[in-house]
Amino acid sequence: MTQAEIKLCSLLLQEHFGEIVEKIGVHLIRTGSQPLRVIAHDTGTSLDQVKKALCVLIQHNLVIYQVHKRGVVEYEAQCSRVLRMLRYPRYIYTAKTLYSDTGELIVEELLLNGKMTMSAVVKKVADRLTETMEDGKTMDYAEVSNTFVRLADTHFVQRCPWVPATENSDPGPLPPAPILVISEKDMYLVPKLSLIGKGKRRRSSDEDAAGEPKAKRPKHNTDNKEIFRSLPVGYNISKQVLDQYLTLLADDPLEFVGKSGDSGGGMYVINLHKALGSLATATLESVVQERFGSRCARIFRLVLQKKHLEQKQVEDFAMIPAKEAKDMLYKMLSGNFISLQEIPKTPDHAPSRTFYLYTVNILSAARMLLHRCYKSIANLIERRQFETKENKRLLEKSQRVEAIIASMQATGAEDAQLQEIEEMITVPERQQLETLKRNVNKLDASEIQVDETIFLLESYIESTMKRQ
Repeated sequence: MTQAEIKLCSLLLQEHFGEIVEKIGVHLIRTGSQPLRVIAHDTGTSLDQVKKALCVLIQHNLVIYQVHKRGVVEYEAQCSRVLRMLRYPRYIYTAKTLYSDTGELIVEELLLNGKMTMSAVVKKVADRLTETMEDGKTMDYAEVSNTFVRLADTHFVQRCPWVPATENSDPGPLPPAPILVISEKDMYLVPKLSLIGKGKRRRSSDEDAAGEPKAKRPKHNTDNKEIFRSLPVGYNISKQVLDQYLTLLADDPLEFVGKSGDSGGGMYVINLHKALGSLATATLESVVQERFGSRCARIFRLVLQKKHLEQKQVEDFAMIPAKEAKDMLYKMLSGNFISLQEIPKTPDHAPSRTFYLYTVNILSAARMLLHRCYKSIANLIERRQFETKENKRLLEKSQRVEAIIASMQATGAEDAQLQEIEEMITVPERQQLETLKRNVNKLDASEIQVDETIFLLESYIESTMKRQ
């Protein structure tokens, strides 16, 4: 764990759960697994507060526990899951895009509560949707349940592990902590619910709200003819044109699509590792150009293409004067975007008898850039918190005024009375609020953009490590 990751985890835990949970979570991230009393002693926190904080962290899958042979229970933080909290808004947005407002609220409720029963989620979401509907309209539990089943089928949600039932009537002494188990085939099974009703209303019928049964997924082949049969009708692409498209994709130097064999038109597969590598490389090139300029980016691309180059070769290929090329190479070398490899001609490593080759280690550069992205996200969060804190009094005043106006509108107040309440916030204060809103929106948008880069780099690094 780098200091940048720990700091970011600290900010995320504090923002979502408060100071006590943040203190316990960061302590576990720094020290690794520890028993309850050691955590309380080292953090100077009471046992009761530590227990409550651990309950919150376990509920949200941010801490796991393990029972050792001597019966000691140790708790361990899951740093990667803490960092995934950055992506919660994107999870909710994706669920909304694919499964409309119902899917959005289901995912939002589960993220807010960590773990919930399916019946509780269905009831809560149905009630929330009913509140937003026009008078007389309600949301049926069965409709929410159907969406929940679709989310489970596409692995957006999964079942939590449970304590297995003991067959013996005398189970003996209870373990110091429950041992939870779940098999992979049971992770996405959805129980049949007997919930009947719409929103907060109940009706007497035997309608089953369990949703549609899982449909058997057709087995997909990767040959040319399955591809052709899977094309939408509106495409109007003939078999010959499809062959030409697939040949172009397979012959592309980027190698995003691979082909093997010729039977049935050939077998095609998408090479995600190549695609991630190209995206990571393009990201690095973009960062180099933004930080050091277009000429440095030219040298970076040249070294990337040629694999290994001496300084003289860089000068000649890039057509840049020796002094400038040396300065640019040093900037990128000090920034860890390129590396220097020494190849001695003799065992004594004498400089006059050693080749000095510049190269780009994409994996190392991606890790360096990922580290900087973590620092950037932490800085953005701190800046957003500073902006909010500096304008705390004005924000509270604005909220009070909005609450008064909403209350008066509910009681049928006249427009003149509402106008008088609105004037409690002066013109300069409104301008200040607009500026704050604009700045916070910019910070939020920047945070999302940096997180996109984090996701790309993490995916590339993980894919590369699996192939090694």
